Amino acid sequence: MRALLPALAAVLFLGAAARDAVDRWIDATVLPPLATETSVEVLDRHGTLLRAYTVEDGRWRLAASPDGVDPLYLKMLVAYEDRRFRSHPGIDARALLRAAGQALAQGRIVSGGSTLSMQTARLLEDSGTGRWAGKLRQMRVALALERRIGKDGILALYLARAPFGGNLEGIAAGSLAWFGKPPARLGPAEAALLVALPQSPETRRPDRAADAARISRDRVLARMAEAGVLDPETAARAALVPVPTTRRPFPELAPHLADRARAAEPGARIHRLTLDAGLQARLETLVRDTVRPMGARLSAALIVADHRTGEILAEIGSPDYTDIARDGFVDMAVATRSPGSTLKPLIYGLAFAEGLAHPETLIEDRPTAFGTYRPSNFDGRYRGTLPVRAALQASLNIPAVALTEALGPARLLARLKRAGAGPVLPDGPPGLAIALGGLGLTLEDLARLYAALAEGGRPVPLYWRIGAAPAADGPPVLTPEAAWQVADILRGVPAPASAPQGRIAFKTGTSYGHRDAWAVGFDGRHVVAVWIGRPDGTPVPGAFGADRAAPLLFDAFARLGPPEALPPPPPGTLIAANSALPAPLRRFARPGESPGTDPLRLAFPPDGADLTLDGAPLAVKIEGGTPPFTLLADGRPLATGLRHRTAALPAPGPGFVTLSAIDAAGHAARARLHLTD
Repeated sequence: MRALLPALAAVLFLGAAARDAVDRWIDATVLPPLATETSVEVLDRHGTLLRAYTVEDGRWRLAASPDGVDPLYLKMLVAYEDRRFRSHPGIDARALLRAAGQALAQGRIVSGGSTLSMQTARLLEDSGTGRWAGKLRQMRVALALERRIGKDGILALYLARAPFGGNLEGIAAGSLAWFGKPPARLGPAEAALLVALPQSPETRRPDRAADAARISRDRVLARMAEAGVLDPETAARAALVPVPTTRRPFPELAPHLADRARAAEPGARIHRLTLDAGLQARLETLVRDTVRPMGARLSAALIVADHRTGEILAEIGSPDYTDIARDGFVDMAVATRSPGSTLKPLIYGLAFAEGLAHPETLIEDRPTAFGTYRPSNFDGRYRGTLPVRAALQASLNIPAVALTEALGPARLLARLKRAGAGPVLPDGPPGLAIALGGLGLTLEDLARLYAALAEGGRPVPLYWRIGAAPAADGPPVLTPEAAWQVADILRGVPAPASAPQGRIAFKTGTSYGHRDAWAVGFDGRHVVAVWIGRPDGTPVPGAFGADRAAPLLFDAFARLGPPEALPPPPPGTLIAANSALPAPLRRFARPGESPGTDPLRLAFPPDGADLTLDGAPLAVKIEGGTPPFTLLADGRPLATGLRHRTAALPAPGPGFVTLSAIDAAGHAARARLHLTD
């Protein structure tokens, strides 16, 4: 017995030395890079994928972790590929011996002995499976991986690198491409197919070899029933599910905003946005379907935001990112364009806040010269004296310019900037033309402005990246009372025939030359902004905001659900008829005019009238001014010292004539007429 002790000691020593040598061999293993480059992903507010980008070699490799994968898939994967995964050190000696025995007995490889750890090693190094040198290397790397990153780390690497056909790598890419869903929501049939695919991803691709894919999937299901992972009935039902025969495209929602997010943080792999993927998809379809029949070169952009929080819920830069004819790659949500009449609500709101006007104040809409600037209404017609409310609802130009003159263009610009807009001006100081769109703004700028109107005049910084809400501090854009008055007026603008009336406050606009058609509006929660035009700025004949952009605006609101109620007036709001207003607010007077005296004008005949008299006298009606009045025809007196405002005068001869009225203060009003007998 004593003679055996030295031999036993020698055996133990050699065993320990061998173990230490193996440990040193494993520890000395040079591992391949473990960091796996994954696709840049842009996610919505709920974590739904909006858009992903391939990695540098053109592969789809989305990030995945065991806790983000359906537990059933993980159970099936381990049970099918490596049932002793949690207990072996990286090599399953029993499986290797079994595989070797079967190969010797049958003269061919019947089953493999690779563990998930060895398969992960093969994926990391892209090494083959049939050569002994490669197999030995996989064993060494598998043992080293077990020591350095553990079971969960190995499983995470496998889930990220396993091939699923074509340029698909990782369970997340495979699940999205073949089933259109994230791997956290797999059913038994789907999980079984994804277990089978990595063994031979090209020969089992469902879109190219559906029968092979089905046979492999059913083999996995049968094995799971034998192993008790699935009950036989569940496995049988799963085997009846058809395998997918087409590869689904990866989501490409909000491509312009996704590009902007990636450019803003180029090092980030995950970008989380405030958008809602479902709403974004519905509105992208709406914009595409709306613009398609309008012409091949026409584009559109649309923004939806929650004006209570500032979160942008949907943003569309063009109808189709890939449509070259429409310049679809151009993000028109941030392109600088002329806003047309969409600034008029701010002008009127400032006039209300400054005490220059009230919604029921009377204002003049007639040909007016503002120095050398002589604007006209879009339709070339004039409405005479009318309430401010009606002037804004009809989007008349002369009243808006008159109010801007009284306010000063600089004040208008300052309030735009308070709202968060970045107006772009032509060279030189701002002039009155900015009231009618003579500056540059983006669709996002207009969404910010109207969000402020919806929120009682407080600035609303809109944002689209989760966790990046800007500070909302800053002076108000308007007083709460003025903002409510503007919203109340805009709510009365007639909506398209099929849309709800009086529920949404909105304004349309058309830029000079019909280059841009706009519509911006809000209810009690959402603000929506729409632009339609050509990205290159060329005119679109016949394009009006009311005809083209407004229907799209209301269709977008319809996708949001029933409109939420606008708020009631603030306590300090003056709601009164014109006759009950303080005297200075009953009629708006331009600088230098007396508000107590109505401006002189010829109420009849109107300028441009074509009258057939048939020998009757010329009827004249005068409004405003201070009597007595003098009436002239082409400079020749027809009547003098008139105290009454109506008169029947001898008619001048047929032809064109300029009729003039002059009051006691020397003010004059003129009308160009065409008279026939």
